[in-house]
Amino acid sequence: MVFTGEIDMLTNVTYAGLFRPSNKAYAWFYDVALIIGGSLFIAVSSRLKIFLPFSPVPITGQTFAVLMTGALYGARRGGLSVILYIIMGMSGLSVFALGGGFSVLLGTTGGYLLGFIAAAYITGLLAERGWDRRIETTILAMVFGNMVIYTFGLLWLCCLVGVSRTVLVMGLYPFIIGDLLKIALAALLLPSGWKLLNRFTP
Repeated sequence: MVFTGEIDMLTNVTYAGLFRPSNKAYAWFYDVALIIGGSLFIAVSSRLKIFLPFSPVPITGQTFAVLMTGALYGARRGGLSVILYIIMGMSGLSVFALGGGFSVLLGTTGGYLLGFIAAAYITGLLAERGWDRRIETTILAMVFGNMVIYTFGLLWLCCLVGVSRTVLVMGLYPFIIGDLLKIALAALLLPSGWKLLNRFTP
């Protein structure tokens, strides 16, 4: 484990990296377990959903789960967790907010789902550079992650329904307040966790 000395000095280590075993075999199993756990966390978060009468895209807990997975795991493990989650959904498991199967990726939420991969990777990359240690940089990391998801999602919606204000009404405006609350929660949890670890680490 990379769990010795002053944690503040380990600016290139995420939460997951902090507890990673030094033994190569154990480290491999640790990474696999985290990736599976991350994909299941995102799958469970998709059950938290609110359907809107004017939008085919539901409000879900997935965005928060994806960005937190990236921040906690780092770029590689975070990205792989989302890829595994999407593979699970494509195989027919009902892990997406709208069910399962490859057809979901071709539907209105497909762009957001693919955007999850890039968002988790980018958020994880920023966390590896210590952006999750302070409130202001955590907020920026989460904002960047959300922007990536919106970019993928809105571009795909434009392909399906055409370029119009309707795309913003269906795929952006309803989610802003919820995403701001998720960002605030992440900004509270991540830096606070590092402070606690510093406080109780010998």
